[in-house]
Amino acid sequence: MSGVWRWRHNPLRRRTDLAEAWLALVTLVVMVLAVPAVGALCGSLTDASLRQALAEQRRHRHVTAAVVVARAERQTGPAQPDGSMGRVTRTKVIANWTAHDGSSHSGTLGTSLKAPAPGATFRLWTDDHGSPVPHPMTTGAAETHAVFSGICAAAMAAGLIEGTRRLIVWRLIRRRYERLDRAWARYGPDWGRTGAGS
Repeated sequence: MSGVWRWRHNPLRRRTDLAEAWLALVTLVVMVLAVPAVGALCGSLTDASLRQALAEQRRHRHVTAAVVVARAERQTGPAQPDGSMGRVTRTKVIANWTAHDGSSHSGTLGTSLKAPAPGATFRLWTDDHGSPVPHPMTTGAAETHAVFSGICAAAMAAGLIEGTRRLIVWRLIRRRYERLDRAWARYGPDWGRTGAGS
């Protein structure tokens, strides 16, 4: 506001100076009002979507006990899809398990058991058909993703607003220099000559 007030009655003021001051004020107001709104909207939409996905995962993923039949090989497994467990050393075993629908299954699985002996049991997440799946996303991981999404959306909105302001200021400065060049072309050759009025 002080920038607008300063240029209001200044005799050295150009139209571009006043436009630049108003642009700064409008940008500030838009940032204060729009950026938090965009962040909150994006965060709440992401949260609603993740809560729906989480409910779907909990409805269709079931935990069961798998029984080790024999040891296969040791390897490092991938990180969990929700990023909650990081990379862990997994031991591959051949195991049997019973699905949620009562059907029996067997296959090679990764387990965090350090020394899996035949007959040892471990938790296994399966889908409705008994196929192994990652455990459902935790509520904390979903909330973290939603908050991060809101922060990123707010930062992008702020960057877009500031980028637009800078582009407009760049155009105003170019216009200012073009006017200066035209004025100099008109009066420059007569600069300092007696009786030229300059």
